[in-house]
Amino acid sequence: MANVLVTGGAGYIGSHVVKRLGRAGHQVVTLDNLSKGNRNAVVYGKLIIGDTGDAELVSQILHEHEIDTVMHFAAWTIVPESVSEPLKYYRNNTCSARNLIECCVENRVSRFIFSSTAAVYGIPETSICREDTPKAPINPYGASKLMAEQILRDACAASSMRYVVLRYFNVAGSDPEAEIGQSTRDATLLIKVACEVATGKRTVLQVFGTDYPTRDGTGIRDYIHVCDLADAHLGALDYLSLDGLSTTLNCGYGHGYSVREVISAVERLTGKALPVIYEPRRAGDPPELIADSEALHARFNWQPQFDDLTEIVRSSLEWERKIAAGDVTEGRANR
Repeated sequence: MANVLVTGGAGYIGSHVVKRLGRAGHQVVTLDNLSKGNRNAVVYGKLIIGDTGDAELVSQILHEHEIDTVMHFAAWTIVPESVSEPLKYYRNNTCSARNLIECCVENRVSRFIFSSTAAVYGIPETSICREDTPKAPINPYGASKLMAEQILRDACAASSMRYVVLRYFNVAGSDPEAEIGQSTRDATLLIKVACEVATGKRTVLQVFGTDYPTRDGTGIRDYIHVCDLADAHLGALDYLSLDGLSTTLNCGYGHGYSVREVISAVERLTGKALPVIYEPRRAGDPPELIADSEALHARFNWQPQFDDLTEIVRSSLEWERKIAAGDVTEGRANR
């Protein structure tokens, strides 16, 4: 079993990974400043309130808890905000990541698993992205993550630490047990926003672009359930524990759904139409973005369990209904 530090483990994806790690018997320490995360969403291990930019604190945690593996989720992730506040994103996503990586090297951490993004590809020439698709981010969010990838790659080449970089496509869904879920404030991800509209938290759903060269005119994305993504992180840990070489892998299902198909799925499950406003395209949104994730399957023998739009939406709706009913406190369902 590993001693794992999870940065950003009180956030959406991190908290689901913490739960999976705890269930698997690993010793987990979460470091989160709670700027976006929720205290009660950390259901296993110890929660330490702090920042990855605090070198003294990070080194103390790595030493005192004999950490051998770091999973780094802590980051800002809102693309429009990254355009208006680029230095905020470079400070946190790049500079704090650099600090964390340096502390890991100095404390002889063996394994580093990094949460990256399909935003590093920008607007690719083809709809399906391989890991070797040219990287050309078009916003500071994608650029800040790509810079952190390079820092990690260079640091590991000069030390004994090995890494897995996981490039997420569109993460969605919530814990099927509805113990924790996507509690991000002011979320921008389509499925969560659509479910918030369905449960009355928002009044209308905005759809940006209906004239794309896709099957119904709206953008198509590869949606991966957060629990399948969490399992990919445990696969990365197992892979590195068996002396796997450093690698970078896409995380998606290899197929996509359009915005209109997502809306239809929400409407089927709720039995009512969503109020929708159609807006012009947003600059920088590709018509279609799909992961080639064959390498992920091959390296980790990854077998997703939730590759179904209806199930992804169902888990999201169940969580949003709990929130709407006041049955969630600090990111965790009330018992």
